[in-house]
Amino acid sequence: MLRFDPFGDAVARDVLANQVGGRVPRFMPMDLYKVDDHYVLTADLPGVDPGSVDVSVDNGTMTLTAHRSARSDEAVQWLSNERFSGTYRRQLALGEGIDCSRISATYENGVLTVSIPLAERAKPRRIDVAHAGSARTIESSTVDSS
Repeated sequence: MLRFDPFGDAVARDVLANQVGGRVPRFMPMDLYKVDDHYVLTADLPGVDPGSVDVSVDNGTMTLTAHRSARSDEAVQWLSNERFSGTYRRQLALGEGIDCSRISATYENGVLTVSIPLAERAKPRRIDVAHAGSARTIESSTVDSS
């Protein structure tokens, strides 16, 4: 049985970019699952400025970006500085079976949630099967192009 996956190997191929000051964010942990006729992506972004969270779609690629500001107190003597500050960016390739115009996103309690609906043409549907004893004729009509 073949499974339709409009993301293909996108999760394995996603891009982690924007190196800031030589430090790279360790990761933007994310889950991706399907519920009924849409996919749900959740990404952990604790401590980022809610106004910096952005989700965009361009030419079949969905880009998630967010920014966590660095502590600006110069009087601090760091003993450990492991939390990334700077810009997070992750990209996923979307397949043709996604309705990009209906993608929606929310950011709450440090978690970005993106709802990614399937396009109507990609949704499963039942196909009527005609029986030989009750064959139906299909009439074709021409459209007047004048």
